[in-house]
Amino acid sequence: MTSPKPIPDGAIPMIARLATRVRAAREALGLPRRELSERSGVSPRYLAQLEAGEGNISVILLERVATALNVRIEELLSESPPMDGDVTRVARLYQAAPAQVQGRVRALLAPQNPVALRAQRICLVGLRGAGKSTLGRMAADKLKIPFVELNGEIEAEAGMPLSEVMALYGQDGYRALEAEAVSRIVSRHDKLILAVAGGIVTDEAAYDMVLERFHTIWVRTSPGEHMARVRAQGDLRPMEGNPAAMDQLKSLLATRAPAYERSMAQVDTSTKPVSTSVNELLAIIAKHRFLEGLGP
Repeated sequence: MTSPKPIPDGAIPMIARLATRVRAAREALGLPRRELSERSGVSPRYLAQLEAGEGNISVILLERVATALNVRIEELLSESPPMDGDVTRVARLYQAAPAQVQGRVRALLAPQNPVALRAQRICLVGLRGAGKSTLGRMAADKLKIPFVELNGEIEAEAGMPLSEVMALYGQDGYRALEAEAVSRIVSRHDKLILAVAGGIVTDEAAYDMVLERFHTIWVRTSPGEHMARVRAQGDLRPMEGNPAAMDQLKSLLATRAPAYERSMAQVDTSTKPVSTSVNELLAIIAKHRFLEGLGP
Protein backbone atom coordinates (compact mmCIF):
# COMPACT_ATOMS: atom_id res chain seq x y z
CA MET A 1 0.00 0.00 0.00
CA THR A 2 1.32 3.39 -1.01
CA SER A 3 1.68 5.85 1.84
CA PRO A 4 0.05 9.30 1.32
CA LYS A 5 2.28 12.09 0.08
CA PRO A 6 3.35 14.49 2.83
CA ILE A 7 1.66 17.87 2.88
CA PRO A 8 4.03 20.68 1.79
CA ASP A 9 4.95 23.01 4.64
CA GLY A 10 3.52 26.00 2.75
CA ALA A 11 0.10 24.38 2.62
CA ILE A 12 -0.19 23.70 6.37
CA PRO A 13 -1.36 27.25 7.31
CA MET A 14 -4.00 27.06 4.59
CA ILE A 15 -5.27 23.70 5.91
CA ALA A 16 -5.39 25.05 9.46
CA ARG A 17 -7.24 28.16 8.22
CA LEU A 18 -9.65 25.98 6.26
CA ALA A 19 -10.29 23.81 9.34
CA THR A 20 -11.08 26.84 11.49
CA ARG A 21 -13.41 28.41 8.95
CA VAL A 22 -15.36 25.25 8.17
CA ARG A 23 -15.88 24.62 11.87
CA ALA A 24 -16.89 28.26 12.52
CA ALA A 25 -19.35 28.30 9.59
CA ARG A 26 -20.93 25.04 10.72
CA GLU A 27 -21.29 26.22 14.31
CA ALA A 28 -22.70 29.58 13.19
CA LEU A 29 -25.49 27.67 11.44
CA GLY A 30 -25.98 25.38 14.43
CA LEU A 31 -25.39 22.30 12.28
CA PRO A 32 -24.28 19.02 13.82
CA ARG A 33 -21.48 17.46 11.79
CA ARG A 34 -23.77 14.58 10.79
CA GLU A 35 -26.31 16.98 9.30
CA LEU A 36 -23.57 18.78 7.38
CA SER A 37 -22.52 15.35 6.13
CA GLU A 38 -26.04 14.65 4.87
CA ARG A 39 -26.28 18.02 3.16
CA SER A 40 -22.87 17.84 1.50
CA GLY A 41 -22.52 14.13 0.80
CA VAL A 42 -19.16 14.16 2.59
CA SER A 43 -18.71 11.52 5.32
CA PRO A 44 -18.69 12.56 9.00
CA ARG A 45 -15.22 11.03 9.35
CA TYR A 46 -13.88 13.12 6.46
CA LEU A 47 -15.49 16.24 7.91
CA ALA A 48 -13.95 15.52 11.32
CA GLN A 49 -10.52 15.25 9.73
CA LEU A 50 -11.15 18.46 7.78
CA GLU A 51 -12.12 20.42 10.90
CA ALA A 52 -9.18 19.00 12.82
CA GLY A 53 -6.74 20.10 10.12
CA GLU A 54 -5.47 16.55 9.77
CA GLY A 55 -5.74 16.12 6.03
CA ASN A 56 -6.37 17.75 2.69
CA ILE A 57 -9.59 17.60 0.70
CA SER A 58 -10.39 17.58 -2.98
CA VAL A 59 -11.76 20.74 -4.58
CA ILE A 60 -14.95 18.92 -5.56
CA LEU A 61 -15.67 17.78 -2.01
CA LEU A 62 -14.79 21.22 -0.60
CA GLU A 63 -17.21 22.83 -3.03
CA ARG A 64 -19.95 20.55 -1.68
CA VAL A 65 -19.10 21.52 1.90
CA ALA A 66 -19.09 25.24 1.02
CA THR A 67 -22.47 24.95 -0.69
CA ALA A 68 -23.93 23.12 2.31
CA LEU A 69 -22.60 25.90 4.59
CA ASN A 70 -24.01 28.61 2.29
CA VAL A 71 -20.61 30.22 1.75
CA ARG A 72 -18.40 30.64 -1.27
CA ILE A 73 -15.43 28.31 -1.51
CA GLU A 74 -13.02 31.25 -1.78
CA GLU A 75 -14.22 32.52 1.60
CA LEU A 76 -12.93 29.27 3.14
CA LEU A 77 -9.56 29.47 1.40
CA SER A 78 -8.75 33.19 1.30
CA GLU A 79 -5.89 34.54 3.40
CA SER A 80 -8.06 37.57 4.24
CA PRO A 81 -10.37 37.26 7.24
CA PRO A 82 -13.89 36.20 6.26
CA MET A 83 -16.49 38.94 5.93
CA ASP A 84 -19.09 39.11 8.65
CA GLY A 85 -22.74 38.42 7.90
CA ASP A 86 -23.73 42.04 7.25
CA VAL A 87 -20.82 42.64 4.89
CA THR A 88 -21.59 39.44 3.01
CA ARG A 89 -25.25 40.42 2.61
CA VAL A 90 -24.28 43.88 1.36
CA ALA A 91 -21.84 42.34 -1.12
CA ARG A 92 -24.54 40.07 -2.51
CA LEU A 93 -27.03 42.94 -2.74
CA TYR A 94 -24.41 44.95 -4.62
CA GLN A 95 -23.75 42.13 -7.07
CA ALA A 96 -27.48 41.82 -7.79
CA ALA A 97 -28.07 45.58 -8.16
CA PRO A 98 -28.37 47.36 -11.53
CA ALA A 99 -25.23 49.08 -12.83
CA GLN A 100 -26.66 52.51 -12.03
CA VAL A 101 -27.15 51.58 -8.37
CA GLN A 102 -23.68 50.01 -8.19
CA GLY A 103 -22.22 53.27 -9.49
CA ARG A 104 -23.98 55.29 -6.81
CA VAL A 105 -22.75 52.88 -4.12
CA ARG A 106 -19.15 53.17 -5.36
CA ALA A 107 -19.40 56.96 -5.42
CA LEU A 108 -20.78 56.96 -1.89
CA LEU A 109 -18.12 54.66 -0.45
CA ALA A 110 -15.02 55.74 -2.36
CA PRO A 111 -12.73 58.32 -0.71
CA GLN A 112 -12.93 60.59 -3.73
CA ASN A 113 -11.81 64.14 -4.26
CA PRO A 114 -14.89 66.32 -3.54
CA VAL A 115 -14.34 68.11 -6.85
CA ALA A 116 -14.52 64.81 -8.72
CA LEU A 117 -17.89 64.09 -7.10
CA ARG A 118 -19.24 67.40 -8.40
CA ALA A 119 -17.97 66.66 -11.92
CA GLN A 120 -19.04 69.60 -14.13
CA ARG A 121 -22.44 70.08 -12.52
CA ILE A 122 -23.52 73.57 -11.44
CA CYS A 123 -26.53 74.31 -9.23
CA LEU A 124 -28.14 77.71 -8.71
CA VAL A 125 -29.79 78.18 -5.32
CA GLY A 126 -31.72 81.07 -3.80
CA LEU A 127 -35.22 82.36 -3.19
CA ARG A 128 -37.81 82.57 -5.92
CA GLY A 129 -37.50 85.75 -7.94
CA ALA A 130 -33.71 86.01 -7.67
CA GLY A 131 -33.28 85.03 -11.32
CA LYS A 132 -32.11 81.41 -11.12
CA SER A 133 -34.17 80.14 -14.04
CA THR A 134 -33.52 83.11 -16.32
CA LEU A 135 -29.77 83.24 -15.69
CA GLY A 136 -29.38 79.47 -15.66
CA ARG A 137 -31.12 79.04 -19.00
CA MET A 138 -29.20 81.87 -20.69
CA ALA A 139 -25.82 80.79 -19.30
CA ALA A 140 -26.40 77.16 -20.28
CA ASP A 141 -27.33 78.27 -23.79
CA LYS A 142 -24.10 80.25 -24.13
CA LEU A 143 -22.06 77.36 -22.72
CA LYS A 144 -23.95 74.83 -24.84
CA ILE A 145 -24.72 72.57 -21.90
CA PRO A 146 -28.09 71.30 -20.58
CA PHE A 147 -30.23 73.41 -18.29
CA VAL A 148 -32.69 71.70 -15.93
CA GLU A 149 -35.23 73.13 -13.52
CA LEU A 150 -35.71 70.74 -10.63
CA ASN A 151 -39.43 71.44 -10.33
CA GLY A 152 -39.82 70.61 -14.01
CA GLU A 153 -38.06 67.30 -13.42
CA ILE A 154 -40.44 66.56 -10.53
CA GLU A 155 -43.48 67.40 -12.67
CA ALA A 156 -42.25 65.19 -15.52
CA GLU A 157 -41.63 62.24 -13.21
CA ALA A 158 -44.95 62.66 -11.37
CA GLY A 159 -46.91 63.30 -14.57
CA MET A 160 -48.77 66.28 -13.10
CA PRO A 161 -48.31 70.01 -12.42
CA LEU A 162 -46.47 71.05 -9.29
CA SER A 163 -49.67 72.38 -7.71
CA GLU A 164 -51.22 68.91 -8.01
CA VAL A 165 -48.05 67.29 -6.67
CA MET A 166 -48.28 69.51 -3.59
CA ALA A 167 -52.01 68.85 -3.18
CA LEU A 168 -51.59 65.10 -3.52
CA TYR A 169 -48.35 64.47 -1.62
CA GLY A 170 -48.13 67.46 0.72
CA GLN A 171 -44.94 69.25 1.70
CA ASP A 172 -43.20 66.15 3.06
CA GLY A 173 -44.04 64.13 -0.03
CA TYR A 174 -42.81 66.93 -2.27
CA ARG A 175 -39.50 67.04 -0.39
CA ALA A 176 -39.06 63.30 -0.90
CA LEU A 177 -39.73 63.67 -4.63
CA GLU A 178 -37.30 66.59 -4.71
CA ALA A 179 -34.49 64.53 -3.19
CA GLU A 180 -35.19 61.66 -5.61
CA ALA A 181 -35.09 64.11 -8.54
CA VAL A 182 -31.69 65.45 -7.45
CA SER A 183 -30.36 61.89 -7.26
CA ARG A 184 -31.68 61.09 -10.76
CA ILE A 185 -30.09 64.20 -12.22
CA VAL A 186 -26.72 63.33 -10.66
CA SER A 187 -26.89 59.85 -12.18
CA ARG A 188 -27.85 61.16 -15.64
CA HIS A 189 -25.69 64.28 -16.02
CA ASP A 190 -22.04 65.01 -15.48
CA LYS A 191 -22.36 68.48 -17.03
CA LEU A 192 -25.33 70.84 -16.65
CA ILE A 193 -26.75 73.87 -14.88
CA LEU A 194 -29.55 73.04 -12.44
CA ALA A 195 -31.94 75.51 -10.81
CA VAL A 196 -33.58 74.35 -7.59
CA ALA A 197 -36.48 75.70 -5.54
CA GLY A 198 -35.55 78.06 -2.75
CA GLY A 199 -36.91 75.78 -0.06
CA ILE A 200 -34.54 72.89 -0.79
CA VAL A 201 -32.31 74.22 2.00
CA THR A 202 -34.98 73.19 4.53
CA ASP A 203 -34.32 69.53 3.70
CA GLU A 204 -30.87 68.96 5.16
CA ALA A 205 -30.22 65.65 3.40
CA ALA A 206 -31.27 66.93 -0.03
CA TYR A 207 -29.30 70.15 0.34
CA ASP A 208 -26.21 68.24 1.52
CA MET A 209 -26.50 66.15 -1.65
CA VAL A 210 -26.63 69.32 -3.75
CA LEU A 211 -23.58 70.78 -1.99
CA GLU A 212 -21.66 67.52 -2.39
CA ARG A 213 -22.54 66.79 -6.03
CA PHE A 214 -22.74 70.29 -7.55
CA HIS A 215 -20.69 73.46 -7.73
CA THR A 216 -23.25 75.70 -6.05
CA ILE A 217 -23.89 79.39 -6.72
CA TRP A 218 -26.27 81.54 -4.67
CA VAL A 219 -28.28 83.82 -6.94
CA ARG A 220 -29.47 86.65 -4.71
CA THR A 221 -31.23 90.01 -4.89
CA SER A 222 -32.94 92.52 -2.61
CA PRO A 223 -36.28 91.76 -0.91
CA GLY A 224 -37.95 94.44 -3.02
CA GLU A 225 -36.75 92.91 -6.28
CA HIS A 226 -37.69 89.42 -5.11
CA MET A 227 -41.24 90.63 -4.58
CA ALA A 228 -41.42 92.66 -7.78
CA ARG A 229 -40.16 89.80 -9.96
CA VAL A 230 -42.59 87.29 -8.49
CA ARG A 231 -45.44 89.74 -9.14
CA ALA A 232 -44.16 90.31 -12.68
CA GLN A 233 -44.44 86.57 -13.24
CA GLY A 234 -48.17 86.96 -12.61
CA ASP A 235 -48.23 85.67 -9.02
CA LEU A 236 -50.01 88.28 -6.87
CA ARG A 237 -50.17 86.08 -3.79
CA PRO A 238 -47.11 87.51 -2.04
CA MET A 239 -48.81 90.89 -1.52
CA GLU A 240 -52.51 90.35 -2.06
CA GLY A 241 -54.39 90.81 1.22
CA ASN A 242 -51.18 90.51 3.21
CA PRO A 243 -49.67 93.85 4.24
CA ALA A 244 -47.00 92.01 6.26
CA ALA A 245 -45.73 90.11 3.21
CA MET A 246 -42.57 92.17 2.83
CA ASP A 247 -41.63 91.70 6.48
CA GLN A 248 -42.24 87.97 6.10
CA LEU A 249 -40.04 87.87 3.00
CA LYS A 250 -37.23 89.70 4.81
CA SER A 251 -37.52 87.26 7.70
CA LEU A 252 -37.42 84.30 5.31
CA LEU A 253 -34.30 85.67 3.63
CA ALA A 254 -32.61 86.20 6.98
CA THR A 255 -33.50 82.65 8.07
CA ARG A 256 -32.24 80.97 4.91
CA ALA A 257 -29.20 83.15 4.26
CA PRO A 258 -26.81 80.99 6.36
CA ALA A 259 -27.77 77.93 4.29
CA TYR A 260 -27.40 79.79 0.99
CA GLU A 261 -24.02 81.11 2.15
CA ARG A 262 -22.72 77.54 2.16
CA SER A 263 -22.59 77.88 -1.62
CA MET A 264 -19.22 78.14 -3.34
CA ALA A 265 -19.96 81.50 -4.99
CA GLN A 266 -22.63 84.22 -5.25
CA VAL A 267 -24.20 86.37 -7.94
CA ASP A 268 -26.07 89.49 -6.79
CA THR A 269 -28.64 90.49 -9.42
CA SER A 270 -29.93 93.58 -7.58
CA THR A 271 -30.56 96.61 -9.86
CA LYS A 272 -28.68 94.98 -12.74
CA PRO A 273 -29.77 94.23 -16.32
CA VAL A 274 -30.16 90.53 -17.03
CA SER A 275 -27.28 90.63 -19.52
CA THR A 276 -24.93 91.96 -16.83
CA SER A 277 -25.96 89.26 -14.36
CA VAL A 278 -25.50 86.53 -16.99
CA ASN A 279 -22.00 87.79 -17.75
CA GLU A 280 -21.19 87.81 -14.03
CA LEU A 281 -22.46 84.24 -13.71
CA LEU A 282 -20.34 83.14 -16.67
CA ALA A 283 -17.30 84.91 -15.20
CA ILE A 284 -17.75 83.09 -11.88
CA ILE A 285 -18.04 79.73 -13.65
CA ALA A 286 -14.84 80.46 -15.58
CA LYS A 287 -12.96 81.84 -12.56
CA HIS A 288 -13.67 78.79 -10.42
CA ARG A 289 -13.21 76.40 -13.37
CA PHE A 290 -16.47 74.68 -12.56
CA LEU A 291 -16.72 73.24 -16.07
CA GLU A 292 -13.21 71.87 -16.00
CA GLY A 293 -14.01 69.57 -13.11
CA LEU A 294 -10.91 70.83 -11.35
CA GLY A 295 -12.28 73.29 -8.82
CA PRO A 296 -10.66 76.50 -7.58
